[in-house]
Amino acid sequence: MIHFKAIFKIMGGLLILLGLLMMPSLAFSYYFSSGDHFSLWVSLSVCLVPGVFLFFSFAGQEQNIRKREGYLIVALSWVFMSIFGMVPYLVSGVIENIPDAIFETVSGFTTTGATILDDIEVVPEGVLLWRSMSQWIGGLGIIVLTVAIFPLLGIGGIELFVAEAPGPTSDKLHPRISETAKRLWLVYIGLTGILMLLYYLEGMSFFDAFNHGLTTMATGGFSTRNESFAFFTNPIIHYTAIIFMFLAGTNFTLIYYGLKGKFNKVWSSDEFRAYLLTILFLTISLFIAIYTITDEGIEKTFRDTAFQVISLITTTGYVTADYTSYSNGLTIVFFMFLFFGASAGSTSGGIKFIRHLTFVNNIRLEFKRIIHPRAIIPLKINNERVTGKVIIHIINFLLLYLMIFVIGSVVMSILGYDMITSFGAVATSLGNVGPAIGLVGPMDNFAFFSPLAKLFLSFLMLLGRLELFTIIVLFSPYFWRAN
Repeated sequence: MIHFKAIFKIMGGLLILLGLLMMPSLAFSYYFSSGDHFSLWVSLSVCLVPGVFLFFSFAGQEQNIRKREGYLIVALSWVFMSIFGMVPYLVSGVIENIPDAIFETVSGFTTTGATILDDIEVVPEGVLLWRSMSQWIGGLGIIVLTVAIFPLLGIGGIELFVAEAPGPTSDKLHPRISETAKRLWLVYIGLTGILMLLYYLEGMSFFDAFNHGLTTMATGGFSTRNESFAFFTNPIIHYTAIIFMFLAGTNFTLIYYGLKGKFNKVWSSDEFRAYLLTILFLTISLFIAIYTITDEGIEKTFRDTAFQVISLITTTGYVTADYTSYSNGLTIVFFMFLFFGASAGSTSGGIKFIRHLTFVNNIRLEFKRIIHPRAIIPLKINNERVTGKVIIHIINFLLLYLMIFVIGSVVMSILGYDMITSFGAVATSLGNVGPAIGLVGPMDNFAFFSPLAKLFLSFLMLLGRLELFTIIVLFSPYFWRAN
């Protein structure tokens, strides 16, 4: 039996937290006199009032959260966040209809970065900061944050962490799951603050630096400028973004170990080595290819290439150049990056390198098993044996991901869009990337889609952000059967 009263209490706590996280936007609204403070007050109240009611109405309920409750809480929390998080857009009039507001909000919380806004620079500062904040909140996961805070309120949460933490990783910094979440968030907050300062010192305005610090570390891609990062012409800003996008796509456990000086643990990670070496190989290869067909100088070509490669692979989605303008072949290559994803345990979306690595290594070993059918050849990652159960789970994930991509593309084409645009929109939504190909290329937005198409793409964003199974399991009859 599912303990719904305990779920209601946690939903209340999440709404309270969401309301409190709107307060920086309110402060910026007053500071810039942007005229949207009333909208933010209303939005904050809309979150806090039902949140306080739910939390204290069910304050005495049992706190034991099992696996089923964990998955249900995670799925419901993202739905609640999307519904209540769109209020600032609607009340302020920045977005006038619900499908568009849902799309923008889901794109924010899932760190996808796709937008329906034609002119970002006219959005008032308070709402614009909330737009960036939504990505920062979703970056490491609102549930991971609550796992760190809720134990102080008497609410446990290992099942929440398991359901929310992005990617198939079991690394823990501390035996207590709440301590792990706290340390990950300290790393996240610290790197965000450092990045904001660097952006500001390198020439961004304080507001631009604050917003882009939030969305870079979240691998989100929302910008305060219509031209995205192409607006900023200082090469140092671009290189800083490249470095921090790479860090944001790295397993935060490894970043923590690196900050503690345990570099052997960082380099001993098979996934990290694959992540780093793949990016280096692709950047150098594509730089050579792009330099031969463009008139740009060596440094700018290299910078734009590295920026686009890392931005897409880490699912950040910033752009400094139109990668679809190079050639059809290079466009296909950049499109393939939408299916990469960075490291498990990072803020990126996508499939993740650990799954690709496991799948490729298993195929490689399968050839050995064909030649030596009686030999026992185990698959190892990080010098640890990967069980058959994990391999099957990863293969199922990859097949399900591909199936959803194909079905989603067919649905979009049925809704009236050409196949290239359908492929691009579905791939970038499912991978939580942002830009794609076709009519949703790096210089375009998603405003032209129909309300139904926007809602469908929003659903795909949630599927991708929660790694498919967290959502799909809710549609299984086994999930709802009593114990």
